[in-house]
Amino acid sequence: MGNKLGRFFKIGCFSIMMIISALSVKAQNLINGKKIFETRCLVCHQSDGGGVPNMNPPLDGSTNVNGKDIARMVKIIQNGYDERVALDGMYYNNAMSANPDLKEEAIADVLSYIRNSWSNKAGLVTIAEVKKSISKNKVNKK
Repeated sequence: MGNKLGRFFKIGCFSIMMIISALSVKAQNLINGKKIFETRCLVCHQSDGGGVPNMNPPLDGSTNVNGKDIARMVKIIQNGYDERVALDGMYYNNAMSANPDLKEEAIADVLSYIRNSWSNKAGLVTIAEVKKSISKNKVNKK
């Protein structure tokens, strides 16, 4: 009986450690994402994610940010965007510079931060999703 209790205790401790580890990774990804946002995105999209009217689109509450099209967001982060864009009934026309130096992990982190900040509750973006999006974008480019 005591041996079974010992095994349950070990399994329980291991499970708790795994959950804490997963939460720690999530928190670290959001911390890294916030740092990237603050150095590369904040000037145009503002600290509240509200953007600048008629220039830079808001990230807070945006259908693009909260949507499922991760590939489009990855493409915009990597390649920038220099066309007038209609978003949620408004038009924005300030060019966004490209970030080709950002690695997949950094893109996943900043997208996770943006999609979980302010009023956004869109969920985390994984490195695997970013890699898949980059491959999809390369195929669509041809």
